[in-house]
Amino acid sequence: MAFFDSLKQQFRAVIEWQNPSADSLFEQWTEDGDEIKNASKLLIGPGQGCIFVYQGKVQSVITQPCLINLKTDNIPFWTTISKFMQFFESEHKVGLYFFKTSKILDQKWGTPSVIKYPDPHYKFPVGLKAYGNYSYTITDPEHFFCQVVGSQKTLSGSIFRNILSARIIQPLSDFLASSQISYMEIDAKREEIARTLQIKLAISFHKLGLQLSDFRIEGTDFDDETLKRVNRIADLSAEAQAAVAVGLDYSQLQRIEALRDAAKNDNGTSGAVLGMATGLDLNRDLNAVNRAISPVAQAISDSNYTDKLKQLKALYQAELISEEDYASKKKQILDQF
Repeated sequence: MAFFDSLKQQFRAVIEWQNPSADSLFEQWTEDGDEIKNASKLLIGPGQGCIFVYQGKVQSVITQPCLINLKTDNIPFWTTISKFMQFFESEHKVGLYFFKTSKILDQKWGTPSVIKYPDPHYKFPVGLKAYGNYSYTITDPEHFFCQVVGSQKTLSGSIFRNILSARIIQPLSDFLASSQISYMEIDAKREEIARTLQIKLAISFHKLGLQLSDFRIEGTDFDDETLKRVNRIADLSAEAQAAVAVGLDYSQLQRIEALRDAAKNDNGTSGAVLGMATGLDLNRDLNAVNRAISPVAQAISDSNYTDKLKQLKALYQAELISEEDYASKKKQILDQF
């Protein structure tokens, strides 16, 4: 039995962080109840660091790959600790915490709730959702250990990521509210917004002992209410452009559309006029109809034949006249030509 006990101690002679998971940030060293008294060396691998904790206080932080002989190397804090230990046995426990010194890449973030701000151009409330990624490095491990890790034996990147994502919302909300960026410009200015946010967020990360890098906004989206308003604006803009193309103002276009819709209704012309709520008698209603249509006729009659055909086609493509009306009027123009 003594032989096997001695053999076990030989196997336990080196303390190291073996095969840490890709998601691990901090992890306390422990190996089936093993203690430092059974170890003779400490191995710090590439991309790793180690924190020594004794009597509840951080005694030393190692941030470079190295191999330390705990029994013979002249390390000031370890020499002090070993004076209180007999054969590496002590009533005071020594804690070893490994952590990553390499950059933690491609950390996803997303707004857990909709960010609301007033659109500076259209003056309606916008509900924005955004997502992206970032990278960071633990630059002050002692501060990070004391402020974030504390008494936890492990800390994973996925758990910590929720903490960081929550810190993104307020700066993003403040920036959108004060930057006067319309919803139409959000995607075009994503890089500009990301750069500004990285500067603001770097302060929050620094307070945790971290350095933020590669902060990006990959995409944005709007809530349902905002999308309804956006689609309505797009429709109205298209209608206004169609009116300009055929030489009408928007009010004339609206009257023609109302007449077109009424023509599909069983009530006929009188029903269309009543639907327009003008309160006029039938003769005056018919005059209103003529006034609504006259700009179209005038626009065609005042042009040469080529312009007439172009304008007529524009009316048809804008669905302001039916296919039958388009064919009939086109034939009249060609006959005149």
